[in-house]
Amino acid sequence: MDYTPPPLFKQGTSAVARLVFYVTIALVLLVVDARFDALRVVRQVAATVLMPVERTVLVPRDALRAVFDYAQSSAALASENRELRRRAVTEAEGSVRQSQLESENNQLRKLLGLQQQSATPVTAAEILYDARDPYSQRIVIDRGSQHGLRAGYPVIDERGVIGQVTRVSPFQSEVTLLTDKEQAIPVQVVRNGLRSVAFGGARAGLLDLRFMAASADLQQGDLLVTSGLDGTYPPGLPVAKIVQIERKADTAFSRVYCEPVAGVRSHRQLLVIRYEAQLPPRDTIDGPRDARESKGGRPDRADRPGVRDAERGGDRPAEKPAGKPAAKEATQ
Repeated sequence: MDYTPPPLFKQGTSAVARLVFYVTIALVLLVVDARFDALRVVRQVAATVLMPVERTVLVPRDALRAVFDYAQSSAALASENRELRRRAVTEAEGSVRQSQLESENNQLRKLLGLQQQSATPVTAAEILYDARDPYSQRIVIDRGSQHGLRAGYPVIDERGVIGQVTRVSPFQSEVTLLTDKEQAIPVQVVRNGLRSVAFGGARAGLLDLRFMAASADLQQGDLLVTSGLDGTYPPGLPVAKIVQIERKADTAFSRVYCEPVAGVRSHRQLLVIRYEAQLPPRDTIDGPRDARESKGGRPDRADRPGVRDAERGGDRPAEKPAGKPAAKEATQ
């Protein structure tokens, strides 16, 4: 009986023999190519033929790599953008803070110079907040009666008058600004010595010179200083500059508007002047006359008030309540 397999199932050379054969051929080709560079043309032809196939096979990989790179770069750019914005905001805040500190430092230096040069005792103060009344222009400072303050003291900054202390508590005080409608301050024109009274509340942020004759020698840009007639403000403190003069033909008076020279709403550091008016007591003036009248005699001509004041150079201004001087006295 024949046990040979049919031709379809006949096995040729064994797999091991074929592996050895092909490995040998590969090694021979490698050695020949390395030694004699004989397969250069074959490699070029194979690379040229297989290049489209290689590109087609690499398309999915390149697409996935591009998508991954795009997502990674987008996330990095978003993170970098947020970081740059945060840095920009931080630097802007630091720049603004530095500018504020420089401005405050310059103001404090000027206030310190004023404090050292002032012959009148002064107290440094800082603004806490604006007063709650929306119809008045007042601020609250961090100094009170425990620091030697009382109502009527003038408040200034390095450029001029800010206002006047109107209410005092133990540890803080309320200051009424010059531009408040209830404030009035005797002033004097530096250029010619003309005296008047500046009232607040005429226009927003401006002062008003009332009862000024239409022919008064006033010019835009004239500097106004305190005259000291009210006994509240020391003389010579800068108050305002004339910015507008309205003269009308049908009236004998003119309206003069002035702009305060001080930083009424721009500074936080202030000085409170503990100013006490050096006015002679009334009893020292009227005492001798009263003594003579009590003895039954008549006062001499030199002791009469009108003659005595005339010889002294004018009437002595009467002491008025703080912040509300009489217009008649200020215009003398």
